[in-house]
Amino acid sequence: MAKKANNPTKSLKIPTIIKVSAKICAFISTKLVTKFAAKIFTTPIKHKVPKRELEMDTKSLQKLIYVPAIDKSVVTYLYGEGQPKILLVHGWSGRGTQLFKIADELLKYGYSTVSFDAPAHGKSEGSTTIMSEFIASILEIEKQFGPFEIAIGHSLGGMSVLNSIKDGLQVKKAIVIGSGDIVQDILDEFTFKLGLKKEISYHLRDYFEDIYKVKMDDFSAYKAAQKVKIPVLVMHDKDDPEVSVKAGMHIHENLEKGSLFLTEALGHRKILGNQNVIKKILDFIKNA
Repeated sequence: MAKKANNPTKSLKIPTIIKVSAKICAFISTKLVTKFAAKIFTTPIKHKVPKRELEMDTKSLQKLIYVPAIDKSVVTYLYGEGQPKILLVHGWSGRGTQLFKIADELLKYGYSTVSFDAPAHGKSEGSTTIMSEFIASILEIEKQFGPFEIAIGHSLGGMSVLNSIKDGLQVKKAIVIGSGDIVQDILDEFTFKLGLKKEISYHLRDYFEDIYKVKMDDFSAYKAAQKVKIPVLVMHDKDDPEVSVKAGMHIHENLEKGSLFLTEALGHRKILGNQNVIKKILDFIKNA
């Protein structure tokens, strides 16, 4: 059993100023706080590329591609020249180079990777986005860079990979790491962190459904999993403070050909660089 490090899984906190603003909006009107919450929910934090990711960033062939389905453009990263290609999908507030340790190992075994900065993330333009735009980007990237042998997604990227497969992405296997699951649970957790009443999460769901003309629950990972027939490796840390391990377990239960690998003391992001995790990924990819 892995020894737990000091606070390895500390969850991200919403700044006090945002929580205070949310409560002020809630005092004024439900409509106002719903719009405010929707803006915060759909606005990722853009981080500078950290030094550890610079090698992948500088050695990748970067290309701006247009995604007609959402009328937005995203920056893509082709890393390596090997075949076959593997698609990497980052999570919320992530970057196309965030899975660099996984990518580096894949290159050693003759693969190349294609990743991207989702709308409003990294070097891609825009300030707001939602999961349906991740999915649209994946499907367009497949048209321009595919076919892909494998798809690997982290967090929201994991949910997006499962939904993309449901919507037609053709891969032989998939790996989801720290994936969220039930959309309403995600909305409930978000409104709780904002310090708002639970009923606001329902207003938020209705608001998104009206704006995007979709049913939010249709994007729940377990529902997509039920329609995925290829082998899928679900990886999740038992101590993940941002996405409960119950999410990964529930996704696994709904897969026809699912495998579950649980870790300890790695939290939501350290899991991406853990050597045991990467070894498990490589074993899963190489073995039938």
